[in-house]
Amino acid sequence: MIIDSHTHLTDQRFEGEVQTIVETLPQFNIEKIINVGYDMPSSRGSVELAEKYPRVYAAVGIHPHDSKNASAKDYEEIAEFVKNPKVVAIGEIGLDYFYDHSPRDTQQKVFVEQLELAHSLDMPVAIHLRDAYPDMLRILQQNRGLLKNGFLLHCYSGDQDYAAEFLKFTGAHFSFGGTLTFKNARHTVEVLKMLPRETLLVETDCPYLAPDPFRGKRNEPKYINYVVGKIGDILAISTENAVEMTKRNTETLFARIAAK
Repeated sequence: MIIDSHTHLTDQRFEGEVQTIVETLPQFNIEKIINVGYDMPSSRGSVELAEKYPRVYAAVGIHPHDSKNASAKDYEEIAEFVKNPKVVAIGEIGLDYFYDHSPRDTQQKVFVEQLELAHSLDMPVAIHLRDAYPDMLRILQQNRGLLKNGFLLHCYSGDQDYAAEFLKFTGAHFSFGGTLTFKNARHTVEVLKMLPRETLLVETDCPYLAPDPFRGKRNEPKYINYVVGKIGDILAISTENAVEMTKRNTETLFARIAAK
């Protein structure tokens, strides 16, 4: 069964529907999902969902949009969250120069601080990266020692050259979502083909980035099947093999999700 490595069921667009969505996951061949925080309220909400539902796991962290509000107290609370065995990663953290909701120097500072926190807690990280590839590569190179637990470049949209550079780091993984199914996704398809299969994960990033034929509508975990099917088509493997491959990779990176 599929593991969706990146969801946002705490989003208000799912208000009143979360229980139904989670309870019907097996009907869509979904075994588990990772609900990802992007600020402190959503991180708390992710932990609450993980505690309530056996199929839900959590990632906790501060998105670059909200990095201007990050504090030492927040990091202390994140460290407390990690004591919960269903918290599988620090994330989503990183850089976003498309919107620049926080100053770029602040984004970089808070990203490194959370890399340091994840390292101290022996946790992998889920990275958000948009329009900031040179700085992301530089920061990871300068902080290579903080990456021992691996990292995920979620919803990867960079080119092959940057993908090749990220692959030089031990523990690099890449997840793909609905954008892979878009008609203009040719370069993303080529990136997927060149990546080692043991680095590939799948996600919905719901409620964002719904795949074709639902593009522009609210994304949901059940639509992960369109992504897995597309990966199978691109790699010329069966859907079943694509499911097993991405599930195995998710359990390798986020070791806690594999624990019984």
